[in-house]
Amino acid sequence: MNQRLFSHLLAAALAAFAGQALAEKADSSKPMNIEADALRHDELRQTSVFTGNVVMTKGTIVLRGAQLDVRQDPEGYQYGVVTAAQGKRAFFRQKRDTQPGQPEEFVEGEGEVIEYDGKSDLVKFIRRGELRRYRGAQLSDEITGSVIVYNNITDVFTVDGQKTSGGQPSSSVGQDGRVRAVLAPKDGTPGAKPKAEVPAAPLKPSGGLNSLGGGRP
Repeated sequence: MNQRLFSHLLAAALAAFAGQALAEKADSSKPMNIEADALRHDELRQTSVFTGNVVMTKGTIVLRGAQLDVRQDPEGYQYGVVTAAQGKRAFFRQKRDTQPGQPEEFVEGEGEVIEYDGKSDLVKFIRRGELRRYRGAQLSDEITGSVIVYNNITDVFTVDGQKTSGGQPSSSVGQDGRVRAVLAPKDGTPGAKPKAEVPAAPLKPSGGLNSLGGGRP
């Protein structure tokens, strides 16, 4: 299947699995709190560079990495770029709004670089990208790709498994640069398994694709 067509179909599927549980809307108005070993701030340019065991929280959003570059535009919107230590991946987590009586849901993601756009409310996972959704403590969905973009406002995910600019595929995807996804059926659908039942093993990938959820650094 054509790579771009596959990416569009996957994006549609991801939009569907988002369902009624949306990202925590109050997060966008919360202050950005950051802890790190060191800070270099440029008041004129309105930029700050935090280094060493960086942890950023913004409402229910959590970002962790080795370095965080933050800037603020004239309108007051904040932008952050989290970079992981060599050989590791930066981390993102956010709670999703759910209906009363439903288990809490969280979205987690990792990438060598994570970009946060406070104005558009977008999170981008770059190189060895991985995105996971949890219902309570149970892993529900998992996606890997070279570049993953998560829209906090609409809860739409787009995934790109194409090769990097250097011509080599990301190490998180197969040698053909394809996207990988495991999407669980929603509770109550005919294909959904009862919670007490042991979940069936996922389908094995065709030849050339790496196994999903390979060893993380």
